[in-house]
Amino acid sequence: MKPLKPCKHPMCPELTKDRFCDKHKKLYERKSASKRGYDSRWRKARARFLKANPLCVECLKSDRVVEAIVVDHIIPHREDKKLFWDESNWQALCKSCHDKKTMTTDRYREYKY
Repeated sequence: MKPLKPCKHPMCPELTKDRFCDKHKKLYERKSASKRGYDSRWRKARARFLKANPLCVECLKSDRVVEAIVVDHIIPHREDKKLFWDESNWQALCKSCHDKKTMTTDRYREYKY
């Protein structure tokens, strides 16, 4: 029998046999895109938004003109439908800028419990 190990969620003191304790397991489950809200309705809204906002807003700040291909949620919605569909929370980004933001800023934003 293997010994229990600490939960991988930051600052969690719980011991578990899995990566995360029962309290934090839900936070790290990866659901399908459609279950997270990225369905045909989203694809239509995304296409409309990118047509109106064709350039990456982050690249423009550096005087670079790069086509935006991603609609990013400025504040991660974490399955909050109201925040998901709030267009004032959307920005057009190129894939490079989106990946950078996701791996830095978004990764460390607090989760709602």
